[in-house]
Formats: sequence, C-alpha cells, structure tokens
Amino acid sequence: MSTTHHPAPAPLGGPLVTPLTITLAALAVIAFIILGVRFVFGLGATTNLNNGYPWGIWIVYDVVIGSAFACGGYTMALLVYIFNKGEYHPMVRPALLASLFGYTLAGVGVLFDLGRYWNFWHIFWPGYAQVNSVMFEVALCISAYILVMWIEFSPAFLEKFGRKDVKRKLSKVLFFIIALGVLLPSMHQSSLGSLLVVFGSQINPLWQTMLLPLLYLMTAVLIGFAIVIFEACLSSSGFKRPLELHLLSKLSNLMIWVLAAYLIVRVADLVVRGALGGMFQANIEAFMFWVEMGLFIAPLIILIQPAARKNPTKLFIAAFCLMFAGFILRVNSYLVGYDTGAGWHYFPSVPEIMVSVGMIAIEILGYILLVRYLPILPGLPGTTVVAAKK
Repeated sequence: MSTTHHPAPAPLGGPLVTPLTITLAALAVIAFIILGVRFVFGLGATTNLNNGYPWGIWIVYDVVIGSAFACGGYTMALLVYIFNKGEYHPMVRPALLASLFGYTLAGVGVLFDLGRYWNFWHIFWPGYAQVNSVMFEVALCISAYILVMWIEFSPAFLEKFGRKDVKRKLSKVLFFIIALGVLLPSMHQSSLGSLLVVFGSQINPLWQTMLLPLLYLMTAVLIGFAIVIFEACLSSSGFKRPLELHLLSKLSNLMIWVLAAYLIVRVADLVVRGALGGMFQANIEAFMFWVEMGLFIAPLIILIQPAARKNPTKLFIAAFCLMFAGFILRVNSYLVGYDTGAGWHYFPSVPEIMVSVGMIAIEILGYILLVRYLPILPGLPGTTVVAAKK
C-alpha cells in the first residue's frame, strides 16, 4: 500500500458577474420563456414534432446525448473506486459536478417532451410500473442516479459549511452509494441502446443491431474519458490553472484501448450482419455513417503516438473528436437512421434549438458558480490530501 499526495480541493473565488456569465444567463432566460410557451400552448406551438417523429432534439440531445456527456463522473468512479487508481482522485469532484448538472438537466429535459407532463409522477408510483418496459427502466435508473450523484457530491457542501461531523457519518455508507453510482449508469446507458432495438426495421441497418446496448455503453465510457480531458483543458485555460498533464496522458492511454475495442466490435458487427453495403450507398445515412466513423478513428490516429498523449493541444482535439463522435452516433441512430415511413420528416425548430442551447448555458453557468464557491477543483500546491493506492 502506497500513498499519493494531491492538493486539497479549494474554492476558486473570483467574480461571478462577467461577460460570459451574463451571456449564459441571457440564453437561459430565453430558454425559460420558450418553455413557458411550450407548457401553456403545447408541443405544437414550439416544436416540429409530428406523428412520424414523436421524439426530437429535446429527447435525443437533452437526454440521450446529454446523459452520455455526463458520464465523466461514472468513468472516474470506475477508475478510482473500482479499479483502485487513486492517482485520478483529483479529477473525481470536477467530473462528478459536470455529471451532476448533465444528468439533472437530462431528467428535467424529459418533461419537455412529455405531452401529459403533469403525469410524470407515474414513473415513481408502483401501481404504474411497467417492469417489461425498457423506457421505464431508463427513467427509473436515471432518476435514481441523479439522487445518488447529489449524495456523492454532498461532501463538497458539507466541507463548505463546516459540517465535518455529518461528512464523517456519510463516509461510512458512501461505499454503497458509490457502488450504485457505477451500477446505475451501466444499466441505463446500455438501455438507451436497447430502446432502438425495440424500433426494429425502422432503424437503418447501419445502426440496428442487437449489440446496440454494448455499443452505447462502450461509447458512454469513451465519452466519459473524453469529457474529463475536455473539461480539464478548458478549466485550465479559462481559470488560469496548471494542467494536470501527467494524469490526462495516462487517461488518454486507457481511452485508446477502449476506443480500439469499440471500433473492432463495431466493424465486426457490420460484417457479421452483412450490413457493410449500406455504407456505400448514395444517401444521407451513408454520409453520416462515414462522418461518425471518421470522428471515432481520428482520436485513435492522433493518440497512438506517445508524444501526442503529452501534448495538451492534441489531447484536447482528440477528446473533442471523440465527444463529437458519440454525439453523431446518437443523432444518427435516433434521428438520421430512423425512418418511420414515407411522408414524415423532422428537423428541429428554432425554439427547440434555443431550449437545448439554454440547457447547455445553465450547465456551464452552474459549473462556474459552484467551482468558485465550493471546494471542487484541486487547490494550488500547499494543502494536500492523501489518497491510498495499492
């Protein structure tokens, strides 16, 4: 057993009202105004949804993509608490904070697309439980995971308000909460792929496969790695802090192996199912498939060189490509590759897009607020905490 010393988490301090935060707040206000119209006058007043496309960008981005982008906390929990990689401990709280906002907003975002949103409580009432429903499992797991993450993150609040006694009591049961924090995302991220399996032939063969649960889970892990690197680079630049390059380099090395495994599984699945021909057709589905695969392959090409894994710019580019690849995979499988029949088309309206932009703005604004006032990011060298490592 050895020990690794890390700077203790500390509030950043600094001004909250800046041109950036004012812009983010304005985008959030616009989103709330549009949502006010939506909840009063219905989905038809603000969206381009129709009987052929009952799900639009509010489900695909705010929930399916948003929850994947919030997997940084999940992957860090896997590394630190399951695989006992204590050196990554400084990344846990920042990743958990981003996950907390991402999942909470994803849970709220579900309400936007519910026609009878006033019945949302049915999810939590046993009498309405549909235990054979994939959608029910996703809704229940995401709801439970949001609660779990708030409990996981609560030590930051307890430290801020000097409640170390409560923190000590919580630490005695935190191992159980962390275990749930690993189990629940594994369940619902794979189930987001299972939802598409249920759609059958309505999903293009380039994406319709029984391996969708595995592919969605693998890409959720990959996006989790990428989002941690992406956020670390942005916070280092935006808050003028040192970049923990040695940790990001190790993290990118793990990312390469998972990415290589994903590409092998993805291509092998297409070969076995005889779906390779679909990628050579002259249509939008084939074009978007190549965009998706190109974005997955690019980080592998960049990071396979050891020197690139120690270059902040290349790490940032590779992480961005991987995040965008996961984004395109989910857009392709849920929207581009979805064909409900002749005569039905969907493209998000401006209000739909602005609501999604507003949700992103709220997440960034909340992140800035909390890292300035709560002990989340590692402090500057001086005060340290000790993480155990085998």
